[in-house]
Amino acid sequence: MTQLLIGGLGMQEILFILLIVLLFFGGKKIPELMKGLGKGVKSFKDGMNGVEDNLDLNSDKKKDDTEKKDEAVEKKTETPEEK
Repeated sequence: MTQLLIGGLGMQEILFILLIVLLFFGGKKIPELMKGLGKGVKSFKDGMNGVEDNLDLNSDKKKDDTEKKDEAVEKKTETPEEK
């Protein structure tokens, strides 16, 4: 019985796909393709980190704005005796 690996593909299917890719692109072109794929993945990760950082900055800014509004409301509601 064959063991299923990725998405229901067995070892024979994966080897067959790799052989077809090797024949289609050639041995010299595959490292260039993998290098481009690696750069693409790195760029995607950097973009995701940038989005997370941007979201964190926005949430911090909203917290600061909320705190300032709360302080302004407290100052407006103080009675002259509390000052």
